[in-house]
Amino acid sequence: MIDMTSFLEPGMLVRNPDAADWGLGQVQSVIGPRVTVNFEHAGKQVIDGRRVTLVPDFG
Repeated sequence: MIDMTSFLEPGMLVRNPDAADWGLGQVQSVIGPRVTVNFEHAGKQVIDGRRVTLVPDFG
């Protein structure tokens, strides 16, 4: 699997297209393929970047 987290950095705003109801999230940390994101409706989640592609939100 491809690690899609290489462009993410703490502070970036992202969305999880597989869980749109989680709302907007802010990247807290990126360690290898693991991304910790604090989502407005789901709280802190650890995402495996090899399985889930987070989409930057520049809005």
